[in-house]
Amino acid sequence: MLEVRDLRVTFGGTTVLTGVDLDVPEGAHGVGLVGESGSGKTTIARCLVRLLDPSGGTITFDGTDVAALRGTALTAYRRRVQVVLQDPDGVLDPRMRVGPALSEVLRTHRVVARAAERDRVHELLAEVGLEAEHAKRYPHELSGGQRQRVAIARALAVEPELLVLDEPTSALDVTVQDRVLALIERLRDSRDLGYLLISHNLAVVGRLCTDVVVLYLGRVVEAGPTRQVLDRPAHRTPRRCGRPCRGSTGSSGRGSCSPASPRTRPTRRRAACSTRGARSPSTSAGRRRHHWSPVRAGRSPAIAPTRC
Repeated sequence: MLEVRDLRVTFGGTTVLTGVDLDVPEGAHGVGLVGESGSGKTTIARCLVRLLDPSGGTITFDGTDVAALRGTALTAYRRRVQVVLQDPDGVLDPRMRVGPALSEVLRTHRVVARAAERDRVHELLAEVGLEAEHAKRYPHELSGGQRQRVAIARALAVEPELLVLDEPTSALDVTVQDRVLALIERLRDSRDLGYLLISHNLAVVGRLCTDVVVLYLGRVVEAGPTRQVLDRPAHRTPRRCGRPCRGSTGSSGRGSCSPASPRTRPTRRRAACSTRGARSPSTSAGRRRHHWSPVRAGRSPAIAPTRC
């Protein structure tokens, strides 16, 4: 359904994404995008929903080049692909009650007749585990978890086929996180919904995703089935983040990535150190891929056989 090929983003002469490839298949399928803070995860999310134009590469959705979409075609694409951001306060208007905020989305995209908006708002709130009375409240009158549920309901209002979930639970406490994650699982199955889950928390990715892509300093360094990548990582990023913790989805401790330094791009020596522990020694030149069974490594900088 969604294909990203050779995605590149440059800000003011600084390259922040290089040669990123990833796929999200059609249907109830979750793909995780993990990496340390500053690795470029949110930049990818912004490119996918056309909040940011990439410097190079292609993004296609059902065979259509997303960069070429304009006007009504772009509006139709944004209806099919919705984003849920880390901070719901950046999405919800503090001056608008929840009900009118959801009605505005329904009206803008002409999802239902105006006479049916009220009932549809209540259905959306019920779907995310909120009561009809929440429609009368302002965002500041809701808890953090409730605001995130409203943000999810807002994204679901247009009947999307794909959700881009950018750290949807990182600002929530552990108990509320678990409820939101359970909601995402239920929506995936009930709506046959696909999603790209962006996170630095491997416990969350291990629970919700069947495949995972590992990002390191703007490059894909590993990708494959979630269990294989997290249990037998070829790159150091999953090992540094820690393996998923059963029954724990906290945003700190094991299962959470520490920040990477974004000041410099990988050098030959740093790249060689990054791949220490891979299943077979290899060298690369240019943009050639490397493969470590049972997962594959993505594009990476040239690797010299340097002692680390």
